[in-house]
Amino acid sequence: MIVRPKLSWFKMLFIWRGSVLRTVLPPLGLVLLASVLALGWHTLGGQMPLRLDLHLDPRPFSLIGIALAIFVGFRNTASYDRFWEARKLWGALLNDTRSLARQAGSLTTLRADDPRLRGFVMLLVAFTYSLKHQLRSSDDRSDLNRLLPPELADRISMAEYRPAMALLLLGETLRQWRDEGVVSDWMAAQIDQKLSALADVLGGCERLSNTLIPFSYDVLLHRTVYFYCLLLPFGLVSSLGIFTPVITVFIGYAFMALNAIANELEEPFGVEPNDLALDALSRTIERSLREMLGDRELPAPVAPRGGYWLT
Repeated sequence: MIVRPKLSWFKMLFIWRGSVLRTVLPPLGLVLLASVLALGWHTLGGQMPLRLDLHLDPRPFSLIGIALAIFVGFRNTASYDRFWEARKLWGALLNDTRSLARQAGSLTTLRADDPRLRGFVMLLVAFTYSLKHQLRSSDDRSDLNRLLPPELADRISMAEYRPAMALLLLGETLRQWRDEGVVSDWMAAQIDQKLSALADVLGGCERLSNTLIPFSYDVLLHRTVYFYCLLLPFGLVSSLGIFTPVITVFIGYAFMALNAIANELEEPFGVEPNDLALDALSRTIERSLREMLGDRELPAPVAPRGGYWLT
């Protein structure tokens, strides 16, 4: 996630780090090459032995451009909806884990320094990290070993769906507390509702991760954008003349950059610059829950990479 401070309008014109210009620069080079070719053929075509007219009528490009802008806008809206839903799910994760830690600490008979209370809260933290690693297909073993006793870390690591296993261990802990009289039946039911809310967060994240925008739709829009941008110079060269490369590259940048941003937002749990900062969110949850346990030495917040990119 890009975390740059607000810049002036002039600096925004030339910002490089954090933009998608690095991604679209190679295809923009092809658009520039096509523009130079169209301009050269239009200027020198009459002097060549082979008089092949590459001029195209600009009117169809206007109609296609309007339709393409609508489709690209719809694609960005669909991708941003996925990004925003993912952010709401992780916001709910923060709220629900805090509520569970508060309920375990204030509505049970456990003392603040009881290791059973710490074990329950650290299981919540482990659930958060396991979910992050599952969504990013990374290894969560180091975090589990850091947060949990070896037997619990091994039990979660042996599972295929590790966040679900962490939820199962939380449920087993709650049942044990109820059997021991640590928590009343009514209060156990309230805590179990919050555990079910964590299960809803897990299912929502898995749905977003496993169900992408249909691939054929993505391919169609991608091909249309590139073919339109490469043919555009031949439709504008007769009216724009020497300014054809500048205008076509600018139009190409608008379409290709929007398409590139949509591709990044489509998978909000990835590690692209515009994806969610799951490392920072997980660390925030850990710091918050540890503070509720009374810890004074908290892990440091995740620092932005290069001063602008929060992972």
